Amino acid sequence: MEKQTLKDKKVAVLVTDGFEESEFTQPVEALKNAGADVKVVSLKEGTVKSWAEKNWGKEYKVDTTVKDVSSGDFDALVLPGGVINPDKLRMDADAVAFVTGFTDEAKPIAAICHGPWTLIETNALEGRTVTSWPSLKTDLINAGAKWVDQEVVVDNGIVTSRNPGDLPAFCKKMIEEIGEGQHLTRTRGVHQLG
Repeated sequence: MEKQTLKDKKVAVLVTDGFEESEFTQPVEALKNAGADVKVVSLKEGTVKSWAEKNWGKEYKVDTTVKDVSSGDFDALVLPGGVINPDKLRMDADAVAFVTGFTDEAKPIAAICHGPWTLIETNALEGRTVTSWPSLKTDLINAGAKWVDQEVVVDNGIVTSRNPGDLPAFCKKMIEEIGEGQHLTRTRGVHQLG
């Protein structure tokens, strides 16, 4: 099987301070190796600081802010985890609007560990099967999702995984889904082909 190429795909990685470093660096590396144009999108300009397992990690350059872009500028979205990162993102109206654009347009989204927390705010998880870090299980179920304990789950373009140990499977499925492009669209609660 030949390596799938994402050379025509522009992918946003949405993070703020406190994202899990490996859940950022490995997907970004996988995307770049597949030829994707990857942009780091954040709440602020400059740099964002990662969390590396039990302490603060490296800082990474931000390409643009959520106020300066829209989902229409990208083909797909990646939401790394870390406890602090998605908790801040889901409280920011611009970040939630940005993520909601991807769900409304049925564009591929890859969210790992605590990353799916931000997806709850989009009201797009009703009837979807997802996984996450175990502590998010009740929140995701309350948002209408079916939560399962699996390495990687794909449901109509939304890829989710549980933790950094799942990164190889997560990255592989993320590349596949982004390569496939848009999936089913949601219009007034009804699934239609996009």
